[in-house]
Amino acid sequence: MSILLDRHSKIVVQGITGRSGLFHTQQCREYGSNIVAGVTPGRGGIHIEGIPVFNTVIEAVKYTEANVAMIFVPPPGAADAILEATDAGLDLAVCITEGIPVRDMVPVKKMVTASTMKLIGPNCPGVITPGQCKVGIMPGHIHIPGKIGVVSRSGTLTYEAVKQLTDLGLGQSTCVGIGGDPIIGLNFIDVLKLFNDDPETEGVFMIGEIGGGAEEAAAHWIRENMKKPVAAFIAGVTAPPGKRMGHAGAIITGGKGKAADKIRTLSECGVTVSKSPTKMGEAMLEAMKGAN
Repeated sequence: MSILLDRHSKIVVQGITGRSGLFHTQQCREYGSNIVAGVTPGRGGIHIEGIPVFNTVIEAVKYTEANVAMIFVPPPGAADAILEATDAGLDLAVCITEGIPVRDMVPVKKMVTASTMKLIGPNCPGVITPGQCKVGIMPGHIHIPGKIGVVSRSGTLTYEAVKQLTDLGLGQSTCVGIGGDPIIGLNFIDVLKLFNDDPETEGVFMIGEIGGGAEEAAAHWIRENMKKPVAAFIAGVTAPPGKRMGHAGAIITGGKGKAADKIRTLSECGVTVSKSPTKMGEAMLEAMKGAN
């Protein structure tokens, strides 16, 4: 059993009739994910690529027993889509949508936290359990099943890290892109806790970036609680203060959130930090060898 997804997960796609939603739904289904329903208000009753479409998530859950949502709803309606998944009692929602206003996510975060549903994202590549199920936009072919958990704020760097791990024979248990927005669902510590308790995970690779203090908080949690080796890479070493780097949350403000500070804290807390994005796989190997 994966920490978030396995081959038995039943997935409903919110925004399935959009171009992006349909394309990635097809990709996920080809990978082996069990797509049981789609949701687009006003389009209920149709089938698209053989998938039944419903007007609401609650209706989709009633008829298909879906327990996971993949959300491709455009930014103006994406926050409401997350809340709809929450109200339907799903176990997990993965919101791929980029550009949701922060003010929309503030009440969503409160509602999700008070529920039993786990939220990944928004503005994330999603989650994959290699060889079993993917819910997101990551290229499935670069992943192989194994014992390394991956958690990241960056989508493209996740793919690079996974490719390096795969080339070194280090398969992955689960890869989680938590997203780069200021307000997200599960954070680094939340996912690290899941990996720490997962018997299928023997080590973790973590990818952070400038902005905020999530990486430092994770470093202190790792030092006090983590039973497994952790390696990491922090993007944005050369980013100037006040300049946003890609993600909405990747910005140095008030002198805080610098890459150098994050790297130093992680190193002090026993994390093996890669100095280059081309050496991420090697850093994981080093961390694993150091733990044996």
